[in-house]
Amino acid sequence: MSDRKDEYLRKPEWLKIKLNTNENYTGLKKMMKEKKLHTVCEEARCPNIHECWAVRRTATFMILGDICTRACRFCAVKTGLPTELDWQEPERVADSVFSMNLKHAVITAVARDDLKDGGAAVFAETVRAIRRKSPFTSIEVLPSDMGGVEENLRILMDAKPDILNHNIETVERLTPRVRARAKYNRSLEFLRRAKEMYPNTPTKSSLMIGLGETKEEIIATMDDLRKNNVDIMTIGQYLQPTKKHLKVQKYYHPDEFKELKEIALSKGFSHCEAGPLVRSSYHADEQVNEAKKNQMRTEQAKEA
Repeated sequence: MSDRKDEYLRKPEWLKIKLNTNENYTGLKKMMKEKKLHTVCEEARCPNIHECWAVRRTATFMILGDICTRACRFCAVKTGLPTELDWQEPERVADSVFSMNLKHAVITAVARDDLKDGGAAVFAETVRAIRRKSPFTSIEVLPSDMGGVEENLRILMDAKPDILNHNIETVERLTPRVRARAKYNRSLEFLRRAKEMYPNTPTKSSLMIGLGETKEEIIATMDDLRKNNVDIMTIGQYLQPTKKHLKVQKYYHPDEFKELKEIALSKGFSHCEAGPLVRSSYHADEQVNEAKKNQMRTEQAKEA
């Protein structure tokens, strides 16, 4: 790890991405623009956008506008004062999910600290709209902590998403520096409450590494997530989106990610994706299938 402020680490070979801009990619990009929808794939400059859009034909929809009320030092999404709510957005998202014939849809959002409910009502309506138009599509929601207000989480959970995903993002020591307005323990409580409200709904969280954390801190974060009954974990490499954002302190080797995945699974997570280019929604369709299989095994074991 380097302490020199002006030094930038050179990206290793394993972070090179093969671009694929076939008809699936261009068609999906055109659809998003026509329906005035935002995706975290574009806004957060996800390195997997070409794989997901062109090959897997999946996308993570970002609702509640494209301006976030928080200014996290790792994130490329625009920050500022959001515009008014667009109550037609849930239907447009549902129309797109139907048109794309998605098996699994991920719905995330900018943080809306300007709203009393943190955007929970629009989140819930988006889930219900997708259910009406695409009843066989599984739905994953990825909200902010919504201010840590239990009633806001209740509004969202009562819409019955298939997976509740909330990202811890980084280790406890680095949280104040990395995540604006967010609190490590509040995120853990958010995940715990979601599981208490709907015990059969899988919960999920993501950790990005390369910001100066230690291996011991990564493992401690795994333990904290498991103590709060989180089922699924993803671990990926932090990549600096612009020079204004936090610098990368370390690029982890794929073998190190493999080891972290093995440790996570040994802790009791039902599924773990870990790799340099893994992001919270990476292969999310596979994760929901694994979660369902694990739930069925658990229920069968109880009946036996």
